[in-house]
Amino acid sequence: IAKGASLLTGRLPVRNGFYTTNAHARNAYTPQEIVGGISKDEILLPQVLKKKGYVNKIIGKWHLGHRAHHLPLEHGFDEWFGAPNCHFGPYNSSDRPNVPVYNNSQMVGRYYEEFGIDKKTGESNLTQIYLEEGLDFIFHQNMAQRPFFLYWAADATHAPVYASKRFLGKSQRGRYGDAVMELDYSVGQMLAWLRALGIDKDTFVFFTSDNGAAVMSGPKQSGSNGPFLCGKETTFEGGMREPAIAWWPGHIPAGTVSQQLGTVMDLFSTSLSLAGLSVPDDRLIDGLDLSPVLHNNTLINRPIFYYRGNEMMAVRVGPYKAHYWTWSNSWEEFNQGINFCPGQEVAGVTTHTQQEHTMQPLIFHLGRDPGEKYPISAGTKEYQDVLSRITAVVEKHKKGLVPGVPQLNMCDMAVMNWAPPGCEKLGKCLKAPKSQPWKCDWPH
Repeated sequence: IAKGASLLTGRLPVRNGFYTTNAHARNAYTPQEIVGGISKDEILLPQVLKKKGYVNKIIGKWHLGHRAHHLPLEHGFDEWFGAPNCHFGPYNSSDRPNVPVYNNSQMVGRYYEEFGIDKKTGESNLTQIYLEEGLDFIFHQNMAQRPFFLYWAADATHAPVYASKRFLGKSQRGRYGDAVMELDYSVGQMLAWLRALGIDKDTFVFFTSDNGAAVMSGPKQSGSNGPFLCGKETTFEGGMREPAIAWWPGHIPAGTVSQQLGTVMDLFSTSLSLAGLSVPDDRLIDGLDLSPVLHNNTLINRPIFYYRGNEMMAVRVGPYKAHYWTWSNSWEEFNQGINFCPGQEVAGVTTHTQQEHTMQPLIFHLGRDPGEKYPISAGTKEYQDVLSRITAVVEKHKKGLVPGVPQLNMCDMAVMNWAPPGCEKLGKCLKAPKSQPWKCDWPH
């Protein structure tokens, strides 16, 4: 969730406010009861792109707050088709409303009502609808000869996982694999459309994900992170590594592989650079302009900071990663069968209590040991050399860090999607309970 905010602001969640201070090192997100959302002081990518006449559309999941002043059209997007929360449900409308689906600034229905998802079979046409919306947007902007930015954020691989009928049962990887197949097909359709319209050489496309695959959702709904440790919700490699594919015929040589370390925050700076715009100069931007990497495969040496809520859990410098804190999830959750690292317990690493290692970080060489299974022995020269290098990087980072005001601390049943804009026309308004705010409880 913080990834969406990071991608669109080019800033770490601890800077842009998309985190919680209610408890140490918690993953906060934006369920329906969240009061907060993206701060009006943050500058989002589409807001800057507007300076060059770009038309901006988001399709799919907007996760930066669901109250009217937090929605995409208030933050630089011109168009939106999608929803402001995950497709959890169905709900019975008395304790909790079903999540609305929006067309621009008006709701057009709700998940499990007008927009069906069959949880038993996993069938839903949502990805198909998102694909058609994308093709249509590209067509119209091209006709009008306007530059455009399309943020296509399909969420079929988020539990409850879904795919449309022609993809259900087609992969070897259960329902999750079916959903990935459909996403792959959809991206392929959009690339083919750019070619057919003759604008492929003028369009930069970047494919990635917001986190590693969920592995705690059981065999049918979980993905696989290959050799990497654990999955989403953790700061191990399985939670933080994503596929990254850049496509720009005639500009990026096909089939090349880069060893560059990148983050979704870099898409902010890189996109602005490609559009001939500079990043805002009145704030610290964490994203780097990776255009030299895309054009000439140069390598930019840069650290990566792995946060969980308000805590810097780990740091990567070159092939080395140092863990200052480790935690998978609590014993309480683990004993209820919620396992963030199924089949991958590493003693002293995938800990079920928050373990502090700040005096002697656990250091891994991710080239030799991508699975984070063998910490480098603290007595070795290699460890001491790496530690002194990483310590300097961490000290510099912490010295320049001014945390943003945390936006994900308060919850209130009254702010749920009871009566979203446009509900009157559809006769879909529900009565909200009276406001009783509380400090949100983030279990992990």
